[in-house]
Amino acid sequence: MPDLAGFLAAMELEPEGERAWRAANMDNPGPVVFGGQILAQTLVAAHLSVPDQTVKSLHTVFARAAAVERPLDIAVEAMSTGRSFSSLTVTISQGDRLCARSLVLTERDAEDLIRHAPEPPEGGPEAATATAGGDGGATSWWETRTVDGVDISDPEAVGPPRLGVWMRFPGAGPDPRRGQALAAYASDGFLIGTALRPHPGFGQSLAHVEFNTTVLTHTLSFHEPFGADEWVLLDQEAPYAGRGRSYGRAHVWTADGRLVASFVQDAMIRAFPPTPPNPPA
Repeated sequence: MPDLAGFLAAMELEPEGERAWRAANMDNPGPVVFGGQILAQTLVAAHLSVPDQTVKSLHTVFARAAAVERPLDIAVEAMSTGRSFSSLTVTISQGDRLCARSLVLTERDAEDLIRHAPEPPEGGPEAATATAGGDGGATSWWETRTVDGVDISDPEAVGPPRLGVWMRFPGAGPDPRRGQALAAYASDGFLIGTALRPHPGFGQSLAHVEFNTTVLTHTLSFHEPFGADEWVLLDQEAPYAGRGRSYGRAHVWTADGRLVASFVQDAMIRAFPPTPPNPPA
C-alpha cells in the first residue's frame, strides 16, 4: 500500500533533459497509476520548470491509463513565462503512450486589492468520524475523518451527493508546495463516490467490480498557502450524474476557516459492456 515515504520518493523526479523528467510510481494494489499521483507529479514538474513561481491552477485530461509497473516520462513546454504569470503544458507518457496532459498556470504572490471568501462549513476535524486511512487501508500516513460518519464504500448507505472529508498527512511538514502536491493527490479520490451516494447498490467499493468508473478531467485552483501536515476539509458535492458521467466540485478549507483551494472533476460511470456470447461449437 502507499505510504508517505513512497509518495515523497515518487515526487523526486529524475532529470532526463531540458524540462524533461522520469518519475517512479507509488506502490498501488491495482494495475494502473492512481490519478492523484499524476496530478501531484504534474505540480512538481511545474515547480521545477518555474522555481520562482507557485502553481495557481492546473487542468488535466486523463487520456489513457498508465501502467503501474512502468515509469512515467514527464515533459514540460513553456507557452509563456512572465514576471507575474507563466503558462505551461505538462505531458505524462509511457513510451509512445500519452497518458495525461495538463495546462498549468503559475504565479508570483501579489498584494490584495480586494478580498472576500464564503463562510466555512461548521464543525472541525474533532467532530468528524475517523476512518482507516485515506488509502482505504490500515495505514496512518494519510489520516481521514468523514463528516457525519458517511461511508461511501457501503452500497446501501444512501444519502445526498455531498461528502465532507477532513484529512492530514502526519509527518509531511509545513512546506506549502508539498501541501499542494498532497492535496492534489487526495482530491482525486472522493468525487465519484460522492456522486454514487444517492443510488442504492452503487457504493465506491463496487467500482470496477459491478460497474466501470474513471476520472476524465480534473481541475485544481489554489488560493492560499497551507502546510502539508495541517488538517484541511474537502467539502465536496456532485450536483449532476447522468448519461454515463458525473460532475463534482469541492472547496478545501483549513481548520481555522481559510479557503485554500477548489477543484472540479468530470468522471465516467457506466455499465460494463455486455459479454459477447460464446460462438457455437
